[in-house]
Amino acid sequence: MGHLRLTVFGPGHPFRGGIARANTELVRALTDRNHEVLFLTPKRQYPGWIYPGASDRDPDSCPVLESSRAVIDPLNPISWGSVRGLAREHRADAWIIPYWTWAWSGLWWYLLRDAQRPSAVAVVHNPVDHDARVWQRIAARGVLGRCEALFTHASVLATELEQTYPGTLVGHHRLPAAGVSGHPDRGAARQTLDLPPERRVALFLGLIRPYKGVDVLLEAAAALDAGSDWLILIAGEPWGDLGEEIRRQVDALGLGDRVRLNLGWIPENQIPVYLAASDLLVLPYRRGSQSAVAPMALASGTPVVSTSVGGVPEVVVDGVNGLIVPPADPAAISRALQSLDADRLAVLAGGARESAAELTWASYASNLEKVLGRIG
Repeated sequence: MGHLRLTVFGPGHPFRGGIARANTELVRALTDRNHEVLFLTPKRQYPGWIYPGASDRDPDSCPVLESSRAVIDPLNPISWGSVRGLAREHRADAWIIPYWTWAWSGLWWYLLRDAQRPSAVAVVHNPVDHDARVWQRIAARGVLGRCEALFTHASVLATELEQTYPGTLVGHHRLPAAGVSGHPDRGAARQTLDLPPERRVALFLGLIRPYKGVDVLLEAAAALDAGSDWLILIAGEPWGDLGEEIRRQVDALGLGDRVRLNLGWIPENQIPVYLAASDLLVLPYRRGSQSAVAPMALASGTPVVSTSVGGVPEVVVDGVNGLIVPPADPAAISRALQSLDADRLAVLAGGARESAAELTWASYASNLEKVLGRIG
């Protein structure tokens, strides 16, 4: 595709999390493909009552890009006019906005109402918020319904968007790994995390929210055979008071020798260490649209056991690079863990590496270019 001028909005450095990493990788990929990109990033993201974690910043999460300008304040409508002015000055061929939460919908709605704007493509991470209420669904429709095109990360999500927004151009590409570099030695990684070398480790990694089903995973751990050598490692920052609930459940189920809790934000540079130390990643989600951590695990050669939610089975292919089980079914997770002997884990690890090689940001950007070409 020929040279384009593009404006990309949304989180980047110094903010942490999957959206910031994905935005950063997308801007790099588009720049590498000779497009001229202006990346407008926020000065702040959320009020504390929306994000009950310790902090939403981690300077090591994403690199600072030359094309970025930290000018967005989604919580201050008085500032939105200057953001629109900068975007207009760039005279882009298209605007690209991520959609994942209602909290930014006011800003997106304001920008999309601009009669002078170019065509807009929404990169849809979540069609609506997790556990969305009616007004959050209305907010999503108010934004996505104003875009000329929608780009998402699974065919099942693309079908959902086509049905919800008939007549709107929809494209998709599976989400590649973002923010993971290096593959530490397993023995060294286990020493760093003080994990026993003789145990097999099944990892849950990421922000801990109710829909992610950590309680289901703990029930699965309690159902393992008495002689099982699986150690369940739960690593991530709990949402609100979930940390105390998890600790109480571990005590109530008597899982002290089967579960290790590392409850707190996992710095980006430690993610490869956790993945290297683990034999398996487990995603016990009750529901969800996709997972950013699944491609990170595959890129590290770590197979994944996941529930069959959203577009995850398009990334985690049952019997190829992991196993798929029904959601909210502790017994199914327990059976999956017990079915994985060393030989089968090795086969799935090989499948993980092979499938990850197919997921690149260059191919992602190429698919997005096709959408941009059709709305041009």
